[in-house]
Amino acid sequence: MTESSNVLVTVRDRIALLVINRPEKRNALDAATRRQILTALDLLKNNAEVRVLVITGAGDKAFVAGADIAEFEGRTPVQQYETMSGPSIFDAVESFPRPVIAMINGFALGGGCELALACDIRIAADTARLGQPEVNLGIIPGGGGTQRLPRLVGTGAAYRLLFTGDLIGAEEALRIGLVDEVVPAARLEEHVMKLAASIAEKSPVALQLIKEAVRASLRSPLDEGLRQERGLFGVAFASEDKAEGVAAFLAKRKPDFKGR
Repeated sequence: MTESSNVLVTVRDRIALLVINRPEKRNALDAATRRQILTALDLLKNNAEVRVLVITGAGDKAFVAGADIAEFEGRTPVQQYETMSGPSIFDAVESFPRPVIAMINGFALGGGCELALACDIRIAADTARLGQPEVNLGIIPGGGGTQRLPRLVGTGAAYRLLFTGDLIGAEEALRIGLVDEVVPAARLEEHVMKLAASIAEKSPVALQLIKEAVRASLRSPLDEGLRQERGLFGVAFASEDKAEGVAAFLAKRKPDFKGR
């Protein structure tokens, strides 16, 4: 991506940082930004160097403040349906084959909250505010808010957020399970990158298989999920990373995983 892009990507020490770069619009998701996110995710997915992906917003005001509402004006229902029938950034993030951390540095509203929901881990600054305010516009979430939110926080808490459109602070989001951790805003990036670095040291094979197994738990009955887990364990057991991990453990040294 170029410096003028709505999406900036850097890769360093096996960690990819994807920054949504529209601070003047509180990083709202217009069509161009969505396309650039999809392109970036596709490139990163095929980059073997990347072991962890961190997603955040530019500036200190917003992670993503939602969709670009100006695009709704004058758009017909058919045009909106066609827009939503295309590739979804939320599905692309959820299905990304490596761990994804949302670094929530400010407002995460509407589509921004849905983007965070699609990530594997959500860490928020203590100044962050989150919510699904679509009801205030006479619409409903369209990026997975009615589906991923109740799975994460439970039906009652999800209904409260969806029905009222209220925004909640980071501590309340932590209490209901919408975010996994809250840290002071000044320490957010340092904290997230330290976590990402710790994860990046693990076996890429195991990380990908863990993600696949956990996703199976969300869409399968327990017996089917357990069957899939056993199959994925077999895949991990056949990997070079498994051999390296066992050898390193027995030799009391740090493993050097290659992702094979």
